[in-house]
Amino acid sequence: MSIALVAFFVLIAAFVIGSFTRINAGLMAWVAAFGVGTLVAGLPIADVIGEFPAGLFLILIGATLLFAIVRINGTIDLLAYWAELLAGNRKILVPVLMFLLTAILASAGAFTPAAIAIVAPVALALGSRFGISTLAMGLVVVQGANAGAFSPVNPFGVLSNVMLDNAGASEDSLKLFVYCFVFNAILAVIAYAAAQAIMNRRAGHMEEKDLASADGIGQSQPAPSATGGTAANLTGVLTAPTLTKAVPVRVAVTPIRLLTLVGLVALLVLTTVFGIDVGVASILIALVLIVVNVDVQKPAVESMPWSAIILVTGIVTYVGMLEAIGALDELQSGIAELGNGSLAALVTGYVVALVSAFASTTGTLGVISPLVTPIALDPLLTPIGVITALSISSSVVDVSPMSTSGALLMASAQPKDERLFFRALLLWAIAMIVIVPVLVWFVFVQLGIG
Repeated sequence: MSIALVAFFVLIAAFVIGSFTRINAGLMAWVAAFGVGTLVAGLPIADVIGEFPAGLFLILIGATLLFAIVRINGTIDLLAYWAELLAGNRKILVPVLMFLLTAILASAGAFTPAAIAIVAPVALALGSRFGISTLAMGLVVVQGANAGAFSPVNPFGVLSNVMLDNAGASEDSLKLFVYCFVFNAILAVIAYAAAQAIMNRRAGHMEEKDLASADGIGQSQPAPSATGGTAANLTGVLTAPTLTKAVPVRVAVTPIRLLTLVGLVALLVLTTVFGIDVGVASILIALVLIVVNVDVQKPAVESMPWSAIILVTGIVTYVGMLEAIGALDELQSGIAELGNGSLAALVTGYVVALVSAFASTTGTLGVISPLVTPIALDPLLTPIGVITALSISSSVVDVSPMSTSGALLMASAQPKDERLFFRALLLWAIAMIVIVPVLVWFVFVQLGIG
């Protein structure tokens, strides 16, 4: 068995163990990088250490620290309060505003799971007041996070922009963001409409069943409504428990919250206009906020998603080791043997969708990054088309309950809804795995949009 094959089996084992146990796959990847790199492939230990992604680590540290502060100082609560005021009694604005709020946070640099963790509890609670199903609101929130995830300052966007750079198409960074945003916005509309339609139909069937049962035993009273009786109890995740519009709880506009909003705008300006590194800019703004209110420092650092940071940097370190020992060159040769760049892009799209549904999207993007370059450089294809298709394929399955984002939605749902919510999210994720890779392949690769 070749060294490259052994190295890939080890990586797959890390993903599998990380998916079905509480052991961090990134931590295993770090250890495996030194084990495989030094003991099997004979690399000097200094070379393996040199594959650690210092720049990406700085970005993750800066972005997650900044958005931990944003959450702790109540700025997120303020944004949610403003969203509720804007919605008023207009039900249709609720999912729109929650989508935009999540997309804005992700676009500004919030790690996608962090944006979902911040908005999902607010969105699901707010949706219940307007009679919107938990599933519909959950899907909208995830699509909002994915819509903003490929901005140049988000970790997803950073990894995809590395692919663009390697393919010599760094000038298409904004196109990547816009294409991913528009696709996820359209998908959010479809997801919301489909979930609401299915849930309303199910609730109606349950009401009819209750009526028939009541008539059969000679009871004259009406069956319980979909918002408070038997139908609601059996389909809690499908319909909201109440349609009563509660008065929004006022969130005060304080100087620190205004300063935080200014800081988020400054982050976008510094990174997109002045070209300052995302990690450096995030840490700078986080330091300003800590200096103004030092009490946020300890809880912010403690609440950072260290497990996710270890996962991403561990996987990327291992991939760097794979590249150093020539394993990726062998895999690229295997893809090239397909003889067709377009077919290779389609196959890769399905692979990343399937893997990402059970593992980290950031880890998946880190793994495929070196493999995408030869496909994107095919003269018959456009780099932006290939990379957009693969970026969407890897992220659209994040709603899977086995992924971080889907798990966060599960955590935000009411305990009584967990089993039904799990099945609904899993079915949606399977649909995304089957449909989206071939759809985005046709739109962005075959049609050559770019």
